[in-house]
Amino acid sequence: MAPFNMRCKTCGEYIYKGKKFNARKETVQNEVYLGLPIFRFYIKCTRCLAEITFKTDPENTDYTMEHGATRNFQAEKLLEEEEKRMQKEREEEELNNPMKVLENRTKDSKLEMEVLENLQELKELNQRQANVDFEAMLRQYKEYEEEQKRREQEEDEQEMKAMLEEVQNRRLLVDSDSDEEAAKPSTKPRAKTKPTDILQEDPQPQIKKQKTESWERSVGKLSSRTQLAGLVAVRKQKPPSTPTNSTESHGAASIPPATGTSSSSLGLLGAYSDSEDGASD
Repeated sequence: MAPFNMRCKTCGEYIYKGKKFNARKETVQNEVYLGLPIFRFYIKCTRCLAEITFKTDPENTDYTMEHGATRNFQAEKLLEEEEKRMQKEREEEELNNPMKVLENRTKDSKLEMEVLENLQELKELNQRQANVDFEAMLRQYKEYEEEQKRREQEEDEQEMKAMLEEVQNRRLLVDSDSDEEAAKPSTKPRAKTKPTDILQEDPQPQIKKQKTESWERSVGKLSSRTQLAGLVAVRKQKPPSTPTNSTESHGAASIPPATGTSSSSLGLLGAYSDSEDGASD
């Protein structure tokens, strides 16, 4: 397996750490570290099949790139190397300066106290979170959502009611205006009538007038008593007289009294019939 990230110098292919290869191993001649041998490995690029070599580094417990590729940047390795370097410098200063040892100890104690305080805060925070009832929180949130929805529905209903009332008021105003316009031309001053006038009025005066006029034109008036009075002839007792006087009396009796211009054809017909009856007698 590849011990680190590398890039091929021939084709530029990236080879990541942990990639498996069929490698060839050999022991490096004349290179030993504290009696430990150093090994060299040969692999080939997965793209261009160029040969890449690297060897072990027991001094740093790592591997070193040798040929065919370049090792990519590794921040973790540099950080570890920097920590090792600072540790060595500190140990060297403490060996020659006892006051520096005291300062470093105070700094370490302060750092430990800060770490303990932070740890205690984290523990308290974890305890607070452990006491939280998530079901109650979810239930409260659902209730809040339902209350908000109910409020929105009530607001919508109020708006709809207000709109409907406004439309109804407009319709009532339009209807009242139209009624007033229709009532204006029909309003005329009417004569004051008495309650008893209804008894004297005929329900159909025009029809009755037309019928009476047509009857009067054809036959004559029958409603007046003065016209019918001419139809009755009062007989007088015959005094003893000459025949000529009797005929004259009959003729005089047979003539009805003059009624003027108001006599009708029916009255003349009745007078003529009476005269014939008297002659026959």
